[in-house]
Amino acid sequence: MAKSKTWQFNFFVGIDVSKLDLDIAIMNRNKLVQHYKVGNNPTEIMAFIKEIKLTHSLTIPNTVFGMEQTGIYCNHLLYCLEKLRANVVLDDAKHIKSSLGMVRGKNDKTDAIRIAGYLVKGRDTLKLWNAKRPILNDLARLSTLRERLVSVQKALSTPLREERSFINKASSDTTIQLCSNTLNSLKSDIVELENHIETVWKNDERLNHLMELIMSVPGVGPITALQIVISTNEFKGINDPRKFACYCGVAPFEHTSGTSVRRLTRVSSISNRKLKSLLSTCALSARRFVPEIKAYYERKKDGEGKHKMSVMNAIRFKIIGRVFACVNKDRPYIKEYEYDQTR
Repeated sequence: MAKSKTWQFNFFVGIDVSKLDLDIAIMNRNKLVQHYKVGNNPTEIMAFIKEIKLTHSLTIPNTVFGMEQTGIYCNHLLYCLEKLRANVVLDDAKHIKSSLGMVRGKNDKTDAIRIAGYLVKGRDTLKLWNAKRPILNDLARLSTLRERLVSVQKALSTPLREERSFINKASSDTTIQLCSNTLNSLKSDIVELENHIETVWKNDERLNHLMELIMSVPGVGPITALQIVISTNEFKGINDPRKFACYCGVAPFEHTSGTSVRRLTRVSSISNRKLKSLLSTCALSARRFVPEIKAYYERKKDGEGKHKMSVMNAIRFKIIGRVFACVNKDRPYIKEYEYDQTR
């Protein structure tokens, strides 16, 4: 006979977050109690929590709140719940949707009920949200701003560079001259923003130490290092290199079934593509400038006949492994490490 699941929580609160409103469904174990709609602001959220504590006799310790990750729209709600030291589940929308099975139709109320049902269904395996420090949220926001500025800079400069070969020089020079002030301003803003980001993390002892450990690995620069710190929540959320490789889309997965389906082992498209792109840049740099990585690439590609992208993916994982080894052992990367045989 299958063992029944335990009830660590008695109340499950599913919340569908939008810009202006929160649709909230409360379930007492498997039973839907009530649906609410409140404004997405701290005053209404705190008043609502106070009301349901009185109305439904729920307490913060025996209640879990769940929502989809919707970026800044969750900020007010997370601030209030963190202040109350509530149990919070903050999961990716695709993960929640995949767990629901076949569904038809949607609206805000239905989504809130489905999120509450998701909490009930997975009550024994829920991973509670671990809040990031405010400085980490600030750095994440600044990093996103930098990406937007770089994107705008590329959107302007790339067509100007490409058209030089296809139009006359006078027209090309005129176009470039008309955009020069904007491009120079963007370049200046990006440099200033990067300097500010560096100042912020250098002024924090914990972040500065982590950044120095990560950047001691050959091929890893400050931009990649900072994204690793942010995405792992200072290695509190992810502290295993294999899990991080899976998160970045570096870990390969087989695709087989019975005797007829035998596809090649491939990496998954479900990943943090921004981090994967940064790790690819690190791998390219390491292949060019790190002697042992260069020798490894040539041996695998030319000597063993491996596909070059397969080898590059292996280099990505080597970099991830080195980063996590440095952080977990709390010491910088040492190229010529000698094992202490007396230990």
